[in-house]
Amino acid sequence: MGLSKTELFEARENAVADIARVLSHPARVAILQHIINTGKCVNSELVKDWGLAQPTVTQHLKELKALGLIKGRVLGKQVNYCIDQAKWQEFRTLMVDFLYQTPPADISCDC
Repeated sequence: MGLSKTELFEARENAVADIARVLSHPARVAILQHIINTGKCVNSELVKDWGLAQPTVTQHLKELKALGLIKGRVLGKQVNYCIDQAKWQEFRTLMVDFLYQTPPADISCDC
């Protein structure tokens, strides 16, 4: 796979692309929705909720955490995860701004 040359793009463009990449897997979207809807920290219960293997869930949580959408805290032998409220608000604002762009009404396109 070729290099993406992210240094050619603005920080905002890279951030939107990073969010889109992480949210491009339905399991990560479902995990994120579950954490948001639960309104509390979650842990290994995610494995039984969807029947995914523990390593699969762990990898999806790792992706969400690396982006900053969730944060985790080790408690004994398990890790509890919850939404990072401040980061979530940043991501919401970024994505809303991106998705609500409106092309000019007078665009002329013949394709």
